[in-house]
Amino acid sequence: VLVLVLSLAWLGLAVGGEEEDGEVVAEEEEEGDDEVLSDELKEEDGVLVLHEHNFARALSEHQLLLVEFYAPWCGHCQRLAPAFAQAAAALRDESSPARLGKVDATVQTALASEFGITSYPTLKLFRDGNRTHPLAYTGHMDAKGIVRWMERRAGPSATLLQDADTAAAFVGSQDVVVVGFFKDLESEAAQVFYEVAGEVVDMTFGVAEAAEVFEAYGLSADTVCLFKKFDEGRTDFPVDPARGLDAAELTQLLRVHRLELVMEFTNETSDHIFGAKIPHHMLLFLNKSSSGQLALRDGFRAAAGTFRGKVLFVVVDVAGYGADVLPFFGLTPADAPTLRLVKMENNRKYQMDQDVFSDTAIRTFVQGVLDGKVKPRLLSAEPPEDWDTRPVKVLVGKTFEQVAYDETKNVFVKFYAPWCSHCQAMAAAWEELGERYKDREDIVIAELDATANELENITIHGFPTLHYFPAGPGRKMVEYKSNRDVETFSKFLENGGTLPEEPPAVSEPPPDPRAGDPHPGQGSPQPSL
Repeated sequence: VLVLVLSLAWLGLAVGGEEEDGEVVAEEEEEGDDEVLSDELKEEDGVLVLHEHNFARALSEHQLLLVEFYAPWCGHCQRLAPAFAQAAAALRDESSPARLGKVDATVQTALASEFGITSYPTLKLFRDGNRTHPLAYTGHMDAKGIVRWMERRAGPSATLLQDADTAAAFVGSQDVVVVGFFKDLESEAAQVFYEVAGEVVDMTFGVAEAAEVFEAYGLSADTVCLFKKFDEGRTDFPVDPARGLDAAELTQLLRVHRLELVMEFTNETSDHIFGAKIPHHMLLFLNKSSSGQLALRDGFRAAAGTFRGKVLFVVVDVAGYGADVLPFFGLTPADAPTLRLVKMENNRKYQMDQDVFSDTAIRTFVQGVLDGKVKPRLLSAEPPEDWDTRPVKVLVGKTFEQVAYDETKNVFVKFYAPWCSHCQAMAAAWEELGERYKDREDIVIAELDATANELENITIHGFPTLHYFPAGPGRKMVEYKSNRDVETFSKFLENGGTLPEEPPAVSEPPPDPRAGDPHPGQGSPQPSL
């Protein structure tokens, strides 16, 4: 499952994410008459159970309190629960001042409204009892990530290196460390460095101001240095005296340069590969058991340095960890060795007319893509023999244009993923819609598997996505964002691709936890690895 989720970062789509709730500020559900809530702090699996009567007490008693606002029916919340409990136990075992708490936002609607909770789970950090400015959680949603994030906020974000010997030991202690050299640790630039150190919890940070440490590393001015036990060994980022340090810029530079010039796609590196947010990935698919194919890495590596920060070069072993991502590129192990370049913002894939593995050929190809001189290669499945005789027409990449942009038809298309639970939940309704309109000459109900087919001018960001293509010239497209039921679909179609005005709705009950997606107009959202 992990490989599938990670590979979807190259697919441009995600299974997980946050689940949104339409309205969390409705009237609070009445508590049962037999339950009287007090300010007592109770726990479940080491996590404080919080509500409006004990929330203030929890803030006053705990210097650092990370609170999860959740909904009991939310699948993402259910998956997070064991990790959240593990993190709570780990922090307690370390005697950390940090504690974890949780709020059922579907019941404690006053708290949900106060803190602007609109999706689940939402995690917020409350420090020193401050209720008005909680900090949004930015770490990984697993036990290790939560513990690291909280530890970085419980203690100093960077270790003070008081002399050259201490600095040398620190630099040699790990494969990658970052040291900020500042002549004044109270300076604005140093404070920005501390801020970055607090956020980038998967790297180790140190600071130095002593003259002997500056001298030991050949520095005379404020500089951030990234030390690594590979490639060039050290990368310096001098602090501009006029501009100072920009937190976002420094964070991105560190994420880029902490990577090896050529990464191998593995379970250990995948988070770093996608977390660096480098806009293009150049992939060499090979079989590591073949010495001949392994030799191709030399030319690949020689080309990589030219594009550092713009293109990340990655080796994918088709017989190892990378095997599961092959279908997303339309590849099989027999296709190795081969090259692909992926534009991350829209998942466009590019390939050479014929693979040439020299550094010169690779550089020329990559530069051509960056300059817009190379067109993407779009995946398309083969259409089923009866694709146009079914009530719901089955479209593929190569048949999409002729159907969707037929000027004599109004075409309603569902873009789906076979594994998507939201798509599965609405499948019966879509088939019923197809049956209802199968004899209409002017309306076509269709579907397209967006994991196996790519379109030049349409990028799908979530599942299911519904688009309506009205008859007539102009290649128009309307995204459907309302309820996923047959009657609402029909109203939309009969009204020419819009929904008639409805009278204001009376307050509705909470979403049915069995219904899947509480926002029927939205697909599975895009995540952040």
